[in-house]
Amino acid sequence: MSDLVGGGLLLVDKPAGCTSHDVVGRLRRVLGTKKVGHAGTLDPMATGLLVIAVERSTKLLGHLSLTDKTYLATIRLGSSTTTDDAEGKMLATAEPAALDAVTDDAVTAVIGTLTGPILQVPSSVSAIKVDGQRAYDRVRAGEQVELAARPVTIHRFDVLGPIRRGDDAIDLDVLVECTTGTYIRSLARDLGAALGVGGHLTALRRTTVGPFAIAGAVDVYGPDGVPERGGPRPEITAEFSARVAAAIIPAADAVRLAFATRDVDGALARDVRYGRPVPASGIPGVYGLLHDGDLLALVEESGGQARPRLVFDPA
Repeated sequence: MSDLVGGGLLLVDKPAGCTSHDVVGRLRRVLGTKKVGHAGTLDPMATGLLVIAVERSTKLLGHLSLTDKTYLATIRLGSSTTTDDAEGKMLATAEPAALDAVTDDAVTAVIGTLTGPILQVPSSVSAIKVDGQRAYDRVRAGEQVELAARPVTIHRFDVLGPIRRGDDAIDLDVLVECTTGTYIRSLARDLGAALGVGGHLTALRRTTVGPFAIAGAVDVYGPDGVPERGGPRPEITAEFSARVAAAIIPAADAVRLAFATRDVDGALARDVRYGRPVPASGIPGVYGLLHDGDLLALVEESGGQARPRLVFDPA
């Protein structure tokens, strides 16, 4: 599509049943370009916000500060699985008496210990590489994988609404605000383990990534939904492609959401396009330089000059 040269960011509401890579592949077909990338994966069972970059804006992916994320999740207490979510094989189930002993106050107390800066052991079926190979590939090959604990921060871990109790399970809906690298299914696992009954994730939806929110995110599959793997691909109409393309946030607008910005005149814009530094203005950290409403570069100041970190619109 000829109007995608500068590209931008597209907020996608990923449905269940597809990978983040599937969404990228779908958008390459919908938009008619190979230059599509994403910032942060979601498991196939998860739904919600994927931040997608298109065309030249794929350059921004390594610079966007997307460290904080928000999730809505459902945790089931009373059983543990091989994957810490509902897609894994059952490992153990709790006795009814053990579940009866889990009070609301006990749940609240354990959640408190899982809030704030913590060390978290990622799920063994995560995409973390172990000696050059993804952990989940090693698990599928029958290996026992033990990953080292990693520091993450849980800003909020709130129970939403009443805790639902059944004969063989306790379900709770939660809201989690956390730093990148946090595994929500690991929170479910650790909550259940601390309560002595096991736990796993049964639903997950991401609602924010950095400054971007799910409101206004687009469905890139349409009424046909996610096609069966290996099955026929549904037709993509020109109308559908145009509707998705219209939802792309121009690069300059996306940078305004994620960074401080500064407008420069034509002379300074020319210097920036050639990768030359320009006089500093006292803005801390990385920020965007704009000219006539268009994104020129991301810069950072040092030694009295704003030096390009990324020239978005080179000469």
